[in-house]
Amino acid sequence: MLYVVGIGPGNRDMMTGEAIKAIEKADVIVGYITYIRLIEEMLVEKEVVKNGMRKEIDRCKQAVEIAKTGKNVTVISSGDAGIYGMAGLILELVEKEEQEIEVEVIAGVTASIGAAARLGAPIMHDFCHISLSDLMTPWEVIEKRIALAAQADFVVCFYNPRSKGRANHLQTAFEIMMQYKSPDTPVGIVKDVARKDERIIMTTLSAISYEEVDMTTLVIVGNKETYVSGNKMITPRGYSL
Repeated sequence: MLYVVGIGPGNRDMMTGEAIKAIEKADVIVGYITYIRLIEEMLVEKEVVKNGMRKEIDRCKQAVEIAKTGKNVTVISSGDAGIYGMAGLILELVEKEEQEIEVEVIAGVTASIGAAARLGAPIMHDFCHISLSDLMTPWEVIEKRIALAAQADFVVCFYNPRSKGRANHLQTAFEIMMQYKSPDTPVGIVKDVARKDERIIMTTLSAISYEEVDMTTLVIVGNKETYVSGNKMITPRGYSL
């Protein structure tokens, strides 16, 4: 059996029961080294296969080869394995195999859900996810998605918002959005959700400090109805109160 598991944002309390069981059943755990460290206390007596960033294809191929030997293998992703995780890649690789391999995808709490809970209720209405990483998606395509999401007034959850190599992508995204959204639109920033260095920041499209944002940050931009009350960011669903 080959399990593809989302381990949540980084805290065992945010892992699903199914995810915990899939890790317990595994003979071999395969994952990115940073995510392995997040659950290392659960991996005692497990065989662990780990590697670094941008080695996703290598480790997924290795997981498939191990599964072909009859071992139970669990491939881990942070958040949910089907949202910017390893589920799609594993299924694509297994599809090419002549030998039948049973795959089970286990849901996890993705970063936007974890961050939204910390912020209050910012994604109560229609929302979308946009990754600002242009490693596999052309930046021109990302810009178009940002513009159309802003025009449609979606709440937008930005993944991979800012890194040393992409220091200006988030600023560019906000400049595009302010063509369609008010500069005062609420923005929630959650850094390292459910991890020891977690930090929550409330700001707006025009007032954001971009230096506060890095690759372990989730940024949520509200819609026209989103507001902040006390320390909570709220997007009304539309109930008559």
